[in-house]
Amino acid sequence: MDNVRTENKDGVLIITIDRPKVLNALNAQTVAEIGEAFEAARDDDAVKCVIVTGAGEKAFVAGADINELALMTPISGKLVAEKGQRVFRNIERFPKPVIAAVNGFALGGGCELALACHIRIASEKAQLGLPEVTLGIIPGYGGTQRMARLLGKGKALELILTGDRIKADEAERIGLVNKVVPAEELMNAAETMARTIATRGPLAVRAAIEAVMSGSEMPFDEGQTLEATLFGLLASTADMKEGMGAFLERRTADFKGK
Repeated sequence: MDNVRTENKDGVLIITIDRPKVLNALNAQTVAEIGEAFEAARDDDAVKCVIVTGAGEKAFVAGADINELALMTPISGKLVAEKGQRVFRNIERFPKPVIAAVNGFALGGGCELALACHIRIASEKAQLGLPEVTLGIIPGYGGTQRMARLLGKGKALELILTGDRIKADEAERIGLVNKVVPAEELMNAAETMARTIATRGPLAVRAAIEAVMSGSEMPFDEGQTLEATLFGLLASTADMKEGMGAFLERRTADFKGK
């Protein structure tokens, strides 16, 4: 891949969008390569958790590539949005935890990429926003939907309609990011969280992601049914027996993902 780098650090796969000269802007090739990286990691047992970040010190992803967007027709524009939505939907539904390490500008498509990740940790230098209306368009990679579900319609509309960017501390205050850390500590914080999650029961982690991501799109009673079903299925696993046995025996659990 030309625009995306991957590195597996003891079970934590770091996916880096690597176009620093254009602030890691998302062109069609980059979006496709992000999709390829996640597809390769999906069934890779050596991958326990994923961190997504941007190359350089200025940007996570500063947005979509305007040179490409400027050439859109109504038909090609819809196709561009649908392709990006598919890739980001696969990230959102990825069965292993995905952490966005937001190291700088996360604007437009970059903010949408962060929204698709399960957890967002931001550098204190980060800025986030959906400025598409300043270009005469709207977010097209799921931003209108995820922002509203995460923050509520009122706050989402404020950010989308003004196109304003917000700083990391404000993003944390409104729940757009989970936590903010000094820039030099960002990757360490993301890796620490990833490694903590990687010690938990992998089948339970996968089920928890499914319960939250799928259940949040269902009526409450249906979501509870999904939760109960997954809860019951986990009772059949060796991991459950190991986890509870380790607790009762006061030792560290050795999960096998079975």
